[in-house]
Amino acid sequence: MPTTFQPLQGLTDDAIAQSRAEQGRNVLTTDSRSGLFATVREVAAEPMFILLVVACTLYFGIGRLEEGITLIVALFLVAGISVYQSVRSDQALGALRDLTQPKAQVRRNGTLTTIPVEDIVVGDAVLVEEGESIPADGQIHETNDFSVDESILTGESVSVAKTPGDPVFAGTNTASGSAWLTVTAVGGKTELGRIGRSIGTILTETTPLQRQINRFVIRMAWIGGGAFALVWAINFARSGDWITALLFSLTLAMSILPEEIPVAFSSFMALGAARLSRMGVLTKQPQTVESLGSATVICTDKTGTITQDGMSVRQLYDGATDALVSLPGPLSDSAKQVLEYARWASETEPFDAMEKAIVAAFSESDPVKTVSQYPMVQEYPLAGMPPMMTHVRKAPNGEVMVAGKGAVEHILAVCRPNPTAADRIRQLTKQLSEGGFRVLGVAKGTYEPPHFPAEQDDFSWTFLGLIALENPPKPNAAAVIRAFTEAGIEVKMITGDFPETAQAIARQVGLPAADSFVTGQQVMEMDDVTLRQQATQTAVFARMFPEAKLRVVEALKQNGEVVAMTGDGVNDGPALKAAHIGVAMGKRGTEVARQAASLVLVNDDLSSMVDAIAQGRRIYQNLKKAIAYIVSIHIPIILTVAVPLLANWKWENLFTPIHVIFLELVMGPTCSIAFENEPAEAGQMRQPPRPLTDTFLAGPELGRSITQGLGITLAVLGVYYVAMQAGGSLELVRTLVFSTLVLSNILLTLVNRSFTQSVFQTIQLPNRLLWLMLGLTFALLLVTLLVPPAQALFGFVPIPASSFGWCVLAALVGVGWVEIYKANHRLH
Repeated sequence: MPTTFQPLQGLTDDAIAQSRAEQGRNVLTTDSRSGLFATVREVAAEPMFILLVVACTLYFGIGRLEEGITLIVALFLVAGISVYQSVRSDQALGALRDLTQPKAQVRRNGTLTTIPVEDIVVGDAVLVEEGESIPADGQIHETNDFSVDESILTGESVSVAKTPGDPVFAGTNTASGSAWLTVTAVGGKTELGRIGRSIGTILTETTPLQRQINRFVIRMAWIGGGAFALVWAINFARSGDWITALLFSLTLAMSILPEEIPVAFSSFMALGAARLSRMGVLTKQPQTVESLGSATVICTDKTGTITQDGMSVRQLYDGATDALVSLPGPLSDSAKQVLEYARWASETEPFDAMEKAIVAAFSESDPVKTVSQYPMVQEYPLAGMPPMMTHVRKAPNGEVMVAGKGAVEHILAVCRPNPTAADRIRQLTKQLSEGGFRVLGVAKGTYEPPHFPAEQDDFSWTFLGLIALENPPKPNAAAVIRAFTEAGIEVKMITGDFPETAQAIARQVGLPAADSFVTGQQVMEMDDVTLRQQATQTAVFARMFPEAKLRVVEALKQNGEVVAMTGDGVNDGPALKAAHIGVAMGKRGTEVARQAASLVLVNDDLSSMVDAIAQGRRIYQNLKKAIAYIVSIHIPIILTVAVPLLANWKWENLFTPIHVIFLELVMGPTCSIAFENEPAEAGQMRQPPRPLTDTFLAGPELGRSITQGLGITLAVLGVYYVAMQAGGSLELVRTLVFSTLVLSNILLTLVNRSFTQSVFQTIQLPNRLLWLMLGLTFALLLVTLLVPPAQALFGFVPIPASSFGWCVLAALVGVGWVEIYKANHRLH
């Protein structure tokens, strides 16, 4: 019998404080890239910031103090917006990290409590259970069928059985059972920290969209550098004044840099992740938000995901009397024995839903017998394919009781009943499974002293009966499946249950193609080509095990699908990691599953996944609008600076860095705040998923943005040319051109709220931040036009209302043609 241990009392508050002061916190690394100082340093290294510093220096150097002071103010505004966006994103991600922070159960001051893993100190008494990660190095005090997967340290995939006195190491995973341990090392002093395998050193892989954006920004930076040199050379050749030439070339360089794009991307992803967290969906990496809108297949577990969390024993087959009995209800002595042996074959303190249901049914049928009266003598963990588990207990009268339960096939294999009885059992199992029940076999073993066999199969077994557990679908399961299907997303059920049980539930929730199935054994026997074909055609995968799940996920990926995979157990880890979007359950999910997944559903509700995909699609749509806006508005700014110079117009240098920085201050918040807050467009969840490799920085969508930009350019340059030819002064032409450009910016924002709906439809959609940004932009334009000091600073002159009306009309023509295009597109 196992040794009796005194329970660990844990540390007192004073001992905790002393241990933390001496040994430090339980963290492996400190991210030097985080914090306000690091954010400011990154902002100061941005090209736009550097260009502004150069322009400031030049203005002060030539004695133009007003412009220099204005650019210093602009410098702080640009930096402030960037820092604000970065801090806002960091706060959102920090809140997510707090929510996804692993927790540990510790006994302190004699009381069991749950704390963040980073708060563990040397000397803590920690309870670890199946599916949890070991939070720190420690020494085992007491075990219950405890084994650990140490592959992160040793490379060996086979779990290692542990006994009291053995060491365990941070970062390894509990494969089975539970244990109490005393922490011996934390943080960098653990074995994981000592050999330098810190998770913090692993760089997150950039997504395809991130790479596309980075390449685009780098190309534009090179173009800006070339344009800078060209404009400086032309201006210098014409004027001979290198400082003035440098100022105008800086103006063009500033107009070319699309610095808003990476800012918008990071803001959209971080704020999108924060929105999802408020909906009960935690993202491990904000980049996952981008992938959500691309999901084409969802592989979902059955138990607890499609079906309800709790289970209950509803029927019982008594092998001794060949009777099928409904529960709750009176039981014969032989039927009670079936339930009793099912109880003794369960964990002493069960955490599995099936075992909890068995314990509840047994307690109701026989409230006198308690588990403390039948202490564990020997334990054989869940093993075999399909699995079975065995517990050896000692009865109060000294009798050794050997109880086994598990998959019916395994129970029949070890019991070896006569063919007629075996056929009857299989028929009943099939019948119960087709009714949606989960069926377990129960057996009684015979102990032959003095030694227990090495394997549970080596006992002499007698078949007792079957336990049928009910796990009905969740009330919203059918609606969730329907929502996925309408969104063009295939749903595949992957479960360890019998095919009949899985199909029964699949039919109840309306899963398409529920009439066919493939088993895990069949999956493993297929070659890759056959499996890829079957993975596409099949909706129900039954009797699945980890290797088979992983093969199905890989086959779907090879077919070009973007795969989301739900799971909650230790064995789901490989498939969750392999899927494009691994989804773990927050309540019943193991720590191993949560760490392997990229999303965590806090309430274990698959409907949250529907909401997450809808949010993913909304975020992608809005990011697409923001970048289309950025590309479109940069084109007229660039060409308004470049064309008059290259064409040698009379007023060839209208804009200075002050004018461009005004536009930058307007564009940045508009794209990353106003567009991020846009509501979802109607019908987005009835559209098919977008390809994961899809990009809006090429093809027709980029072409549309460029055309929009050229349309605005024609309007702005038209005002420029007409006013210049009419004999307008430099200041008058500048005022009219700048007004037209800012008005075009406002109208472009409104038009780009939707690429399908008209502006008259979208104007009714709520977005207070967008109207706030547009109102602020228009107010600032009026300040520059009407307030004398601002007029002087920008080099403007007063203009009559009729001239301003012509600017409005030009902006309407330059932008409004898109509405005609959208109307024609809807007709076709």
